[in-house]
Amino acid sequence: MALLLTLPTFSMSDDTNTSVPILKLIDSQFILEGKNNLDPRSIEKIDAMGSELFVKTGISVYIYATERYRNIKFDDTRSKMAFIKSFENNITKNLKDPFVLLSVSVEDTHINLIYSESLNTVLDKNDILDYYIIPVLASKDKNSVYAKMSAGLLNGYAEIVDAIAENKKIELQSSIGSGGTTFSAIWRVIMYFIIVSGLLAYTYAVLKARKK
Repeated sequence: MALLLTLPTFSMSDDTNTSVPILKLIDSQFILEGKNNLDPRSIEKIDAMGSELFVKTGISVYIYATERYRNIKFDDTRSKMAFIKSFENNITKNLKDPFVLLSVSVEDTHINLIYSESLNTVLDKNDILDYYIIPVLASKDKNSVYAKMSAGLLNGYAEIVDAIAENKKIELQSSIGSGGTTFSAIWRVIMYFIIVSGLLAYTYAVLKARKK
């Protein structure tokens, strides 16, 4: 995780003096909410993967990431979950099939994966959340929520698009797992570091809690 944090946020210019970093704002049609909560490099990579997947399959993978869905105090867990379900339904009703929505609220401690019925046999919700996202978000380390959100959602997003691409028997050049470019190789190293660090920290926390 620290490796992702220490890399400077910039894109190199096309000018011959490539030693000068140029800061730029990154946007994406696949980030419905949360671009201010994510590292621009993560957004840029998410947009590249999402765009290529949509062009080749017609499937859109979206992210809705916020600190809190609404500033509401709930009386119990049931009323909280009923509100969140209604909130997510309001998001998905405006999305065109086929779609995938990765929904996250930090303060509500909620993360969910919703997708069109046609993708039921393509994606494994529990596998993606439990192995590719939650361990990174829940890791006990010095990294900020901002860094964990950026790494965890990028990792989960990459797994989603790769699973769809494999099912559709297509190759995504923008995939983190793609082995054709130096850029992909760098991203694989970064993500492997993040995943291993997150899993180790998550496992340690679980074992420590069981000993109490």
